[in-house]
Amino acid sequence: MLAQGGGGGTHQNRSERDTFAGMYAERLGRLWAVENGLCFGRLDNADQTSLYIGRIGLADDDQRRLLIDWRAPVAQPFYGATPAASMGVTRRRHLQTKGRQVIGIDDDLLDLDSLTEEDVSTLNGEAALLASIDARRTGRMRDIVATIQSEQDRIIRSDLNGVLVVQGGPGTGKTVVALHRAAYLLYTHRERLARKGVLILGPNLTFLRYIEQVLPSLGETDVLLSTVAELYPGVTATVRERPEVAAVKGDARMAQVVARAVRERQRVPRKPVEIRLDRYTLKLEGRVLDAARNRAARSRRPHNEARGIFVRHLLNALARQAAHQIGKGTIDDDELADIREELRTEQPVKAALNRLWPYTTPQQLLIGLFTSRERLDYAAADLGEAERALMLREPPRKGENWWAASDVPLLDEAAELLGDIDPSVLRAGAWMAEEEQAAARAAAAEERQHQLNYAREVLELTGLSEIMDAEKFAARHLNDDVYLTTAERAAGDRTWAFGHVIVDEAQELSPMDWRMVMRRCPSRSMTIVGDLAQTGSSAGVRSWGRMLDPYVAGRWREEHLSVNYRTPAELMTVAADVLELVGPGLVAPTSVRETGARPWAASPLGSLPELVKAEAVEGGRLVVIVPEASAAEIGELVTRSVDGAVADRGASALDAPVAVLSVADAKGLEFDAVIVVEPELILGESPRGASDLYVAMTRATQRLGVVHTGPLPRALARLERHRIT
Repeated sequence: MLAQGGGGGTHQNRSERDTFAGMYAERLGRLWAVENGLCFGRLDNADQTSLYIGRIGLADDDQRRLLIDWRAPVAQPFYGATPAASMGVTRRRHLQTKGRQVIGIDDDLLDLDSLTEEDVSTLNGEAALLASIDARRTGRMRDIVATIQSEQDRIIRSDLNGVLVVQGGPGTGKTVVALHRAAYLLYTHRERLARKGVLILGPNLTFLRYIEQVLPSLGETDVLLSTVAELYPGVTATVRERPEVAAVKGDARMAQVVARAVRERQRVPRKPVEIRLDRYTLKLEGRVLDAARNRAARSRRPHNEARGIFVRHLLNALARQAAHQIGKGTIDDDELADIREELRTEQPVKAALNRLWPYTTPQQLLIGLFTSRERLDYAAADLGEAERALMLREPPRKGENWWAASDVPLLDEAAELLGDIDPSVLRAGAWMAEEEQAAARAAAAEERQHQLNYAREVLELTGLSEIMDAEKFAARHLNDDVYLTTAERAAGDRTWAFGHVIVDEAQELSPMDWRMVMRRCPSRSMTIVGDLAQTGSSAGVRSWGRMLDPYVAGRWREEHLSVNYRTPAELMTVAADVLELVGPGLVAPTSVRETGARPWAASPLGSLPELVKAEAVEGGRLVVIVPEASAAEIGELVTRSVDGAVADRGASALDAPVAVLSVADAKGLEFDAVIVVEPELILGESPRGASDLYVAMTRATQRLGVVHTGPLPRALARLERHRIT
């Protein structure tokens, strides 16, 4: 075997070895990820048995259960048992650990009469929930696996099928419930979901960085985290456009605009098309062109795939015409095929066919649409003139990042209508836009780097890293099947169908966003998490029913979270006044605690740096939330005056003790202390300004302040005046 396959064995040997290496690497990574707080609870039952509850299940060599996975049915009493319905549990013990040392114990008594005297003598403290709420923020979301509440547990364990909407106000734990639901579903339906994968969509990259450690800490490392802007492989959508432009592009009418833009590429001229060759001139009459177009349209194939039908029809017509011009009478099928093939290679024929029905990529289609007033007027005839003017843009310059998040669902829509291009045409590549060629080169470079990283991991795991070069090892396996996780394969495949999709801050998605998301989940197994009162986008959701009924009428259900675990009651009282601006009759969630820290207001804006220094939280996080239009100016003021402060919406904003963010970038995040700047400007920046201000006022876990130079909105009249010393 070794002689036949070389020192590394046969191809099958290497493939099996790499598969096992990948499997063990994944298992090892999962074990390392759950090391912190591996065991967090114990159930003492009325039958005198005890069960230890942890992030994953563990057994000894004799398969005796040492640790119960929190998602297992037998662990459910840890979250669902109450004194009124103890589920056979006498005591629920919460364990706080640091490394492998127990540093704290909290007991919940569910059946005191069943405890022995020895049990009673070992009782400790109160439940762990409030302690976790009061803990300093670290810039990364923690899991709540040790403190899941009963209403949250019911939602987490809800049935996989259909669409579950989780509606809840700020601080009610929507995001952590959604993440723990993903972990629970992967545990309960492992075979189904491991094959198809789970997609979690968040509002922005900062938010994804904020939550990225939660699922690994629960033992799940193969879930795709993404934003809407990242859902089209090969496109990086980072351009920030005006809200009114995004609202037009997100409108459901844009589906018809894209469809008409594709049909515009299929219009044939009314006048005959002449094709001059060396020996003769051929002519395509209007009736022939119409017949070819109609035949292609009747095939109901996407544009690029229907092109073959269009081209074959015209080549047949041209071949017969050419046979007549060179003096041939009746010809058989073989002769016609020969003439047709000869014409296919003639440059004037190829040029004419490409003009009449061109191969088109989604990028080419949208660039052509948004840079041409004529094409916009044709494709967007049902939109108003002002709406069309908002979409008109200059063509992309060399190396320019041209795409915004609102373009991504339009690219996806176009991809559905255009279909794939023949690989031989793609390999020729001469017709491709320069930016697409660059994207292809970048994808190839990323794949090579992935293979190199993978080779290094395999060599380290097998102990061969000292005697074999990783680059040579990767090169040897370049043509072999490389182990890719489900998430990695799904990320590069636009047509991937996920087993379950979770959408966080779902109220922000536009109708066009939802069309794209629904394509990613044909089974319609989804968890949708959001708060209609916090909708900031003009194209966002106003009603869950209005959004979902066209896709899953009768197959969606709604759950409500009503308890605010994040925002103290003193802060929520002020936020509730802002909520009345969003909509009369809306009810804010009920806070579980008070801190005694009253929210305050101060002016002028020039006092902001000193106030930031005074409010900064040792070992915690403070954010300054600003109007979008003033973000650069205020960010410069704070970072110049406060050590360690950043004004960047990326990961550095999570890691810094002080960060300056717009409302959109702070959405979904939480901080120990928050200072909101110029609330009147936030109110006036968009038609949904009241929702934006409500979001800003509900990010704090401890303290809240407002700094303003302009007038203070009447909704903030409860704020105490801050005396600046």
